[in-house]
Amino acid sequence: MKKLLGRLWNEEEGQDLTEYGLVLVLIALAAIASMQTLANAINGVFSTAAANLSTS
Repeated sequence: MKKLLGRLWNEEEGQDLTEYGLVLVLIALAAIASMQTLANAINGVFSTAAANLSTS
């Protein structure tokens, strides 16, 4: 059992895939956060345009 745990601890074959997965998750979270900010900015522009159109 001790040999099996030692081999599993030192094995690095799946490490690259895990790292790529983590990087992909971080990129996705950054994209979601930036899209929310962009959506709020676009919403503000359209709200201002709608207010200007309704007052004229």
